[in-house]
Formats: sequence, structure tokens, C-alpha cells
Amino acid sequence: MKSSIERTVNRLLDRLDEELAVGTADFCALVSDELPVITIGEWLQLPSADYPLLRSLTHDQVFTQELFPTRSQLALSDRATGQLREYFTTLVRERRRNPGTDPVSSWLAVWDDLECDRAAADEAVFHLVLFMVLAALETTAHVLSGAVRLLLEHPRQRDWLRTRPEHIPGAIDEVLRYDAPIHMISRVAPEDTVLAGVTIRENEMVQLMVGAAHHDPRQYADPELFDIRRRSPHLSFGGGIHFCLGNALARMEAECLLTALLQRLPGLRLAGAPVWASRVAFRRLITLPVARA
Repeated sequence: MKSSIERTVNRLLDRLDEELAVGTADFCALVSDELPVITIGEWLQLPSADYPLLRSLTHDQVFTQELFPTRSQLALSDRATGQLREYFTTLVRERRRNPGTDPVSSWLAVWDDLECDRAAADEAVFHLVLFMVLAALETTAHVLSGAVRLLLEHPRQRDWLRTRPEHIPGAIDEVLRYDAPIHMISRVAPEDTVLAGVTIRENEMVQLMVGAAHHDPRQYADPELFDIRRRSPHLSFGGGIHFCLGNALARMEAECLLTALLQRLPGLRLAGAPVWASRVAFRRLITLPVARA
């Protein structure tokens, strides 16, 4: 998928360049919110006209995974989840009627070999494609916008990286540590256990504060220092059986974007304060104003 992502990156940077020619531009709206939905949409062969709807529904759906969602946020999430179910149930039904070379058609063929019940096979594929979209948009968009924000806030490191593009993968890891796309992971205890001296009863939920763990001075030297040459492990992609299925795709999108951006727009600068969504678990930059130096 790399060549396709590179083409999309350059197309989006063309649009950004046009906006910068007349003033400031919102990097989120023009680039970081667009690249993930285009990437996954083209791979799944979804109509490009549906991309704005899928992006909006994904933004609303994550409220159900927040730490303290309000009643109105849960209602918004429920509506979004219902619309996503309708959209992807229809998609699976259409791909079954008219199979092609797309992943959904391939998954249906695989599940038909594993599951004699067509309805059960369709349900399994629905959950898979929904998971792919939910996992591919919100978190990746934050990695992209967060990486650009941090590099623009640290111009000496940005300039160092421009002449040493082989260090971009390491810089992405530091972005993931410093400002993870997900700051909280929920887990349920399968049995009574003791964790760090605290008794946790069977079926009790524990919130793992990954964002805080990434700034633990017992694990990281100078954790509040953003350093793209740091080589430390992080939990941004989870671990074990929960390790992120889309980690390679997210890394690829970030690497393609930073490689092109550093070469094409070396004088890019922040043009105002970033605006954040009011969340705990899922980080999201709503706007990232940028301009030419």
C-alpha cells in the first residue's frame, strides 16, 4: 500500500500548499484527518463520497470508550454506532451479491469455508470491516497531527530529522510515547488478583492510564523531554493478544507523511494554538493552524 499512500500524501500536500499560498491553513482538516480515511477507504474500495460521513461517525462513536462520558455523548455514540452498523451491513450484503477483488469479498470467501451459516459468516465479516475502519481513522489521525505538532514545536529536532530521514521511524516512536493516541485502556479482571499492592476482584474493571505510564520517570529518563533520538519501548499499540492490528499501517502513513512534508515544506510553522477535543481516552487535535515561515 506504500505507493498508494505516497500518492495520497503528495495530493494532500498539494492542497495544503495552495492554502498556504494565501495564508494560514488547518493541517488537521486538509491532511491528517484525510489521509487515514482515504487510505482505508481506497483499500476497502468504498465510495469516496462516503469518506466525510465515515470520518464523522467515527469521531462520534468513540465516546462510548471514554472514561466519563456524559449521557448526551453516549446517545451520540449510540446513534453513530447504529449508522455504522447499517452502512457496513449493507456493504457486506452488496459484496456478497457482487463479489470483487476487495478485502471484504475475500473475507466473505474465507468465512464461507469456515462457517456453514451464511448469516454468521456475514456477521463476522461485518465486525471485521467495522473494526478496521474504527481502528484506522481516529488514532492514526492523531499520530499524524501529533507528529507534525511536536516537530513544529521543536524546530531544531525537525531540522535535524530533515537531513537524516532514516531516523523518521524512531521519531514516530517518540511521538507515540510522548503523546499516545489512546491514553487509557480498559481491562476486566478474570479472577481475584493483586496488582501493585491493590486488590482487584473478579469482573472488576481497571483503567490502565497509558498516557501517564509513558511519562513515568521510573521508566523514562526526563520523560517530559521530547527527544526523537530516544530509544525506549512504549504501549501505544498495546501488547500481547491486544497488540494493534493496524500498527504497521499507522507507522507507514506517518513515515510517508513526514518524509514528504520535511522535504516539501521545510519552512512550515505553527500559526496559532492547537485546539483539542475534550477527551481523556482518545486524543484528538481538532485544529492545527500552520503557515509558511
